[in-house]
Amino acid sequence: MPTCRRNSSGIAFILTRLSGDLATSIASPNATQADIETIRKAYGLDRPVITQFFDWVGRALTGDLGNSYFFQTRVSTLIAERMPVTLTLGVTGLLIALCVSIPLGILAAVREGTGFDRTVQMVALLGQAMPSFWLGLLLMITFGLQLGWLPISGTGSWENFVMPGVVLAFSAIPALTRLTRAGMIQAMGSDYIRTARAKGLSRASILLKHALRNAAIPVVAIAAVQLGFMLGGSIVIEQVFALHGVGFLAWESIAKNDFPVVQAVVLVLAVIYVALTMVADLMNAVLDPRLRV
Repeated sequence: MPTCRRNSSGIAFILTRLSGDLATSIASPNATQADIETIRKAYGLDRPVITQFFDWVGRALTGDLGNSYFFQTRVSTLIAERMPVTLTLGVTGLLIALCVSIPLGILAAVREGTGFDRTVQMVALLGQAMPSFWLGLLLMITFGLQLGWLPISGTGSWENFVMPGVVLAFSAIPALTRLTRAGMIQAMGSDYIRTARAKGLSRASILLKHALRNAAIPVVAIAAVQLGFMLGGSIVIEQVFALHGVGFLAWESIAKNDFPVVQAVVLVLAVIYVALTMVADLMNAVLDPRLRV
């Protein structure tokens, strides 16, 4: 995790510096050169870049992510206020993806080579190629405007997260479905499955208790990675559905050249991604005793 923090903070810091003169970006369009120099000195931008970087990293390690240029408040406060929306959206999308992809993967494996199997693979392929913003707009028009079943923006209730969650899930369903299918096909051809059949166990018991437990090991790892992708990629979905989470905060900060917020969002999401990967490893150890060694 420390390596991830260093890499993420370094990349974010370098990219913001390459985007132009921060003091000029912070200043108003009518600011004079003297005003720009005053701003540069006030924010410590007149110091060497390497000094600025290590100063920012040192403060970030203590939880001080700096102050927002635009919102005029602490960055950590902004992220803490917006993070629940992004986490709710990400978890909702992951749950929808798992509830859809695991049954589809199991059924496709059981009916390997049939029309149903080929249809599932085709749908997974189309789902992976479909732009998320286009699907989001399509759902908004159909279920929000025409049918009026769901709200198209805001975070007032759980209904606000249904359509954004479906859009996020649609990007993860293809990978999870294919992985579940491949794992189930491999598990169903194993010796322990043949032994279970010889013992006269029911088909449901063989599929769900024996085959799925082993097939779920790679699915758990990919699910954690997908959740990290969802949290990091929620900027588009939050913008489409006007959800004021961390992704929307990142978009606002980029548009307003609020670089301390951009750097902090990248760092926080990277740390969460690494933490999710560690959780996936621990869950895999629970599912497969061989990994505990």
